[in-house]
Amino acid sequence: MRVLPLAVTRLGPALMSAALAAALLAGCARPPAGSAATLPADDYVIASDAAADSLLADVQEVDSTIQVEMRYLTDNNFTGAPLPGYEANRAFLRREAAEALARVQQRLQARDLGLRIYDAYRPFRATTAMVEWAERTGKVHLLDDGYIARRSGHNRGTAVDLTAVYLPTGTPLEMGTPYDTFSEAAHTANADGEIARNRQVLVEAMEAEGFENYPKEWWHFSYEVEQPVPFDRPVTGD
Repeated sequence: MRVLPLAVTRLGPALMSAALAAALLAGCARPPAGSAATLPADDYVIASDAAADSLLADVQEVDSTIQVEMRYLTDNNFTGAPLPGYEANRAFLRREAAEALARVQQRLQARDLGLRIYDAYRPFRATTAMVEWAERTGKVHLLDDGYIARRSGHNRGTAVDLTAVYLPTGTPLEMGTPYDTFSEAAHTANADGEIARNRQVLVEAMEAEGFENYPKEWWHFSYEVEQPVPFDRPVTGD
């Protein structure tokens, strides 16, 4: 595992903003014990908690009208148990992404719609737990098929899982499958009629503000930021 100053040197001072370099140089954290087997290389440097505090923003502090239902805080997820690192029902993203998501919310509100987040920033230890679950339960094919990631944009705060809800009733739009359905039925393009229209409404609103949909998951969107780095800071109520 490389130490952080080397990682900063590798990125190049000219390519890194002063604020980000300062946050990264505050220190680094290693992935949780036992996670090395899930990583294909030895230079996956986890940025410090100080960097996370500097670079991540609470989505509801940017726009309090966005709903948050963090599924991995509970047992209502594909593993059947809460995942490590989730300690509060709060959604964090890199600030640039959080601000873009607030603009998506404004777009949708004009149509009596809004966003409900199921996952946003994900501590690296939670990704490790997902991989270990897949290996333990004989579902390694979910890793190979691109449904569970060994390294995730969620760890960097640049990915978000969400749906659209009809604001007058609070009812989620019909999207054809539940969240975290690992099958072709959840591929964004695999829908007809009302379901296809609902998925398209979500995709178009997100894309208008710079998000990109992952075609195998109608709910998953990513946002490009400068110098993305992974974090392992727990999601807490502090």
